[in-house]
Amino acid sequence: MNCRDGDGLLRLQVYLAHAGVASRRASEKLIAAGRVGVNGALVTGMGAKVSPSDTVCVDGKPVHPESALHYIALHKPPLYICSSHDTENRPLVRDLLPPEIMERLYSVGRLDYLSSGLIFFTNDGAFAARLGHPSSEIDKEYIVEASGLIGDNVAGSFLAGIEIDGLVYRAREVERLGKRALRIVLIEGRNREIRRVFSHFHLHPKSLRRIRIGPVRLDGLAEGESRPLAQAELDALMNYATRE
Repeated sequence: MNCRDGDGLLRLQVYLAHAGVASRRASEKLIAAGRVGVNGALVTGMGAKVSPSDTVCVDGKPVHPESALHYIALHKPPLYICSSHDTENRPLVRDLLPPEIMERLYSVGRLDYLSSGLIFFTNDGAFAARLGHPSSEIDKEYIVEASGLIGDNVAGSFLAGIEIDGLVYRAREVERLGKRALRIVLIEGRNREIRRVFSHFHLHPKSLRRIRIGPVRLDGLAEGESRPLAQAELDALMNYATRE
């Protein structure tokens, strides 16, 4: 994903995202706060552009774009944390990444502690921010098995929209796979959305596994394993990430 203009210049907030400092939007806040300097001068405007020869600093410390960009698909096992650290010393998903990758990668499409399935890791901050933005409308597919029988009203209600604590949860697709299992496709994917909806119907997910994000499927990837995204998958994801 080339964001440079015809003169080889890069917008400052994009440069910071590619350097792994923060997402593009968060980088804009750093610039506005006067924490970013270019060639010794503070920059607070969003229109600034930089070249590879410029010296960019955040809080006085030089930052540089990552030399290699990685886009990794990983099958998160249950009982792993997607955060970069955990006060309870529970296993971290990031520790499952290939040890030969030296760059620091960030998760895209987090899953909660009990859930399993497909997540992405990348050090392309601009790509991660756009892919995670609601405007990308990237669909995510899940297989959910409940500990009890799922009533006939659950699927229809989830498709129509369910208001819980002032928020409306609505699935794009819901398909019954058995008396205790559903296939669910979400667009927004709010925090713990499926678990909240199941709890609303006095159900408990026995297992919750994400099997697809957009064009990328979990097929053939065992728990704890990872692989680089294929170029065709990456190109398709880029189409989501660059939607306006």
